[in-house]
Amino acid sequence: MGSLVRPRNPDSPPHAPEKSPMDAIHDLVLAMNDKLTTWGLVPLLAICGVLFTLWSRGMQFRSARTMWRVILGSRSGQEGGISSFQAFCISLASRVGTGNIAGVAIALALGGPGAIFWMWVMALLGMATAFVEATLAQIYKQPHEDNTFRGGPAFYIQRGLGSRPAGMVFAVCLIFAFGLAFNMVQANTIADVLSSGHGVSPTVTAIVLAIVTAAIVLGGVRSVARVTEYMAPIMALVYFLLAVAVIALRAPEVPGALLDIVRGAFGLDQALAGTGGAMIAALMNGVKRGMFSNEAGMGSAPNAAATATVSHPAHQGIVQATGVFVDTIVVCTATAVMILLAGPSVYTPGVTTKEQAGASLTQAALSSVLGGWVVPVMTVLIFVFAFSSVLGNSTYAEINMDFLGGGKVGRLAIRLLVVVAVLVGALAKLAFVWDLADFAMSLMALINLVAMLFLGRYAIHALRDLERARNRPEDARYVLDELPQRPRGIVDGVWAEHGSATTTGHVDGTKPRPRS
Repeated sequence: MGSLVRPRNPDSPPHAPEKSPMDAIHDLVLAMNDKLTTWGLVPLLAICGVLFTLWSRGMQFRSARTMWRVILGSRSGQEGGISSFQAFCISLASRVGTGNIAGVAIALALGGPGAIFWMWVMALLGMATAFVEATLAQIYKQPHEDNTFRGGPAFYIQRGLGSRPAGMVFAVCLIFAFGLAFNMVQANTIADVLSSGHGVSPTVTAIVLAIVTAAIVLGGVRSVARVTEYMAPIMALVYFLLAVAVIALRAPEVPGALLDIVRGAFGLDQALAGTGGAMIAALMNGVKRGMFSNEAGMGSAPNAAATATVSHPAHQGIVQATGVFVDTIVVCTATAVMILLAGPSVYTPGVTTKEQAGASLTQAALSSVLGGWVVPVMTVLIFVFAFSSVLGNSTYAEINMDFLGGGKVGRLAIRLLVVVAVLVGALAKLAFVWDLADFAMSLMALINLVAMLFLGRYAIHALRDLERARNRPEDARYVLDELPQRPRGIVDGVWAEHGSATTTGHVDGTKPRPRS
């Protein structure tokens, strides 16, 4: 009886090595995440962005003055709570991470300059989405034993839609993605930069990073708020000033760079002519990178938004919409312009590859214009960007552990998990963990966006209510019996029932709102 194995033709190419079970699982996760993102998440994000922009009558374009008045008037938390500005800084710390440095460079490599245009579009639409999810987080928040609040998508999914199982799935996905995986990746980025650029041992980085992280996150949400209140604005400002310096030195080339962005968005860039699908590449890479950078609609930032003690939920919605603007329109644009102005020796559309991109491309662009002195400055900035993301992510994970009922033991476990994550992440290879976290984040974003479509009317009602106080919207109060429809499932005592009522859950000053 002959062999059951077909003999191989000696002229045929050798067989590829068989994949291990882990490699097969990794490939499956990649394929699932690609389908989920391309055919589910990206279209739904775009639909929600357009819908909420129309529904809110373009609040992100009409409310610029109110945005800054609310932010500048919200530095002090009332009744010992977390201020609107502190909650804004927690979410900004998470949003403005290494993705703003490395992610934009990768978007340029994969999608050309046109990818930046679609990042802008997604950010402008995403501001309305961010407003809705943050306002819902405020409406459905609940008091916490430390005199702050807890809330977010898991909470408004349970209370607004009456589905605790869906809220639990969301919470578990967020804890894995933000509490564990993304913190490991940020720590890995810090260790890689210090090792390759300055010869610092990853082991030393891991130990120091774990100690510093523990010193902050073991203090809880309040401790994170105190640190990020100063860290987030300062790091964004320093990075923006570097971009301004590059623009000033290459001012004559700025119009050409902006023209490349617009032309590339519609496949008109001569450098990419003939690539067949340049516009699609720009569109998809810009949308995806913008989505993961500013987090609008992803369901992460609302967890920080809910912690704030404010007199009206729309206040925090407006503040969080501003965070999307700062993340993408300011910080991501700064990165893109610096790279485009560096010239072909650093970046060439259609030639520079993904492997050549990342934080190193941004660093090369800066040093080519400003000189070698900027390299250690960029090292510090990358460290601060990554570390601030760790702090913001830890807050999100802790809040969702509270939702799952972990109590003090659960909160301590999450804080220790974050410390272990940065310790291990600084030393490990993380490709599989990163891709699995992407899938978890895509799943939680889909759950959040569907919930927002059902509950979004309550956020729009809050916006209309805020806009009735035309003269001083920052002093407006949220009073339930003055709304066209009372939100289903809100916690008693958080918001005033009647115009003359005061509550311990919401801090309304002492004055009734002026009404027109």
